[in-house]
Amino acid sequence: MLDQVFRDEWPRVLASLTGFLGDIDLAEEAAQEAFAVAAERWGRDGPPASPRAWLVVTGRNRAIDRLRRDRVLAEKTRLLDQGRSAEVTADETSIPDERLELVFLCCHPALAPEAQVALTLRSLGGLSTSEIARAFLVSDETMKRRLSRARNKIRAAAIPFAVPRADLLPARLSAVLSVLYLIFNQGYGDGRPDLAAEAIRLGRLLTDLLPDQPEVPALLALMLLHDSRRASRTRDGELVPLPEQDRRAWDTAQIGQGRALLDRATALGARGPYAVQAAIAALQTEPEIDWPAVAALYGRLRDLVGSPVVELNRAVAIAETDGPAAALATVDALDLDHYRYFHSTRAELLRRLGDVAAARAAYRKALDLATTDPERRFLRRRLTEL
Repeated sequence: MLDQVFRDEWPRVLASLTGFLGDIDLAEEAAQEAFAVAAERWGRDGPPASPRAWLVVTGRNRAIDRLRRDRVLAEKTRLLDQGRSAEVTADETSIPDERLELVFLCCHPALAPEAQVALTLRSLGGLSTSEIARAFLVSDETMKRRLSRARNKIRAAAIPFAVPRADLLPARLSAVLSVLYLIFNQGYGDGRPDLAAEAIRLGRLLTDLLPDQPEVPALLALMLLHDSRRASRTRDGELVPLPEQDRRAWDTAQIGQGRALLDRATALGARGPYAVQAAIAALQTEPEIDWPAVAALYGRLRDLVGSPVVELNRAVAIAETDGPAAALATVDALDLDHYRYFHSTRAELLRRLGDVAAARAAYRKALDLATTDPERRFLRRRLTEL
C-alpha cells in the first residue's frame, strides 16, 4: 500500500514541503523521512484517514527538528514553528496543491536541459537516483552530482518556487513540455516503457493542473497515440516499421484517449507543434492513412519549427503520394549526414527505386549510426534482403 501512496503522493508532498520550507534539498530530505516513518507506523497502526496531510505535517515537523538541531537559520526556524500546530490528522483540503510550482522550478531555464530532466523525474516522478541513472546510462555518482548541481543552482540563483507571470507563461511552459517530450522519447525510442509511461503520467498531471493551455493536452495526445503502437513496434527483438505493424496489437483505449485529447486541444485553439504532431499521429492510426494530409501537416510543422528532421518525415509521406523518386529528391537536399534515420530513409527509397548498390551503402551507414539493438537487427535484415 505504501508503494502506491508514494507513487501517488510524492509530488504533492514534496511540492507542499518545498513551498513551506523554501528549500528543495531540505524538502526532499523531510519527505523521505516522512515516508520512512510512515512505513514503520502505518505497518503497525494502519494508515491515517488523510495520508497526504499526515505525510506533509510529519515532513514539516522533521524539517523543523533538523533546523533546530543544526542551530542555524534561527529566524527561519521561528517562522516555520508557527505552522507546527497543525495536527497530524489534518484534512487534505488544508494542504495547498503546489505541484505546478514544482514543475516550473524543475524546468527553470537557468538549469541545464539534462538537469531539468533529472530533477523532473526525481521530484515529480519519484524515481530514485539509481533509476534515473540507469535510464540515461550514467553511473549513480554522476547522476547524484547532476542532481546536486541542479539543487545548488536553484539555491544560488534564488530561483523562485512560483508559477510564472501570465506574460512569461507561454515561454516557460514550452520548456516544461519539451522536458516531458524528451523523457517520453528517451523511453519510447530506446525501448524503456517505464520512462515513456512516466512522461505520460506527468503529462496527465500537467493537463489537470493547466486545463486551459491548449498545447498541454496536445502533447499528452501525441504521447498516447505514439505509445498505443508500442506493443507492435518490435517483433522478435527487431524494429517493425509502421506499414508492417500488426494493428490488432495497438491499444485502442489509448488511441481513443489520444483523439479525445486532440479534440479538446483543438477546441482550445491549439495550433502549435504538439497539436500538429498529434494530428499526424491520429491520421496514422486510421485503417487507411491519408498520406496527402500527412504530408500537408508535416509541411505545416516544418514552417513552425524549421527542422530538417521534419522535412525528412515529410519525404516519407511524399513517397506514398508522389513516389520514391520525388521523395528521394527531397531527402537528398537535406544536410543530415550524421542522423541515422536520414540514411535508413534514403536506403528504403533507393531500394524501392531498384538501386541496390546505393541502398546497400545507405543501409550500412545507418547501421553504423544505429543506437539500439532492435534497429540494428532490422537494418541487418534489410541488407540481407537486397
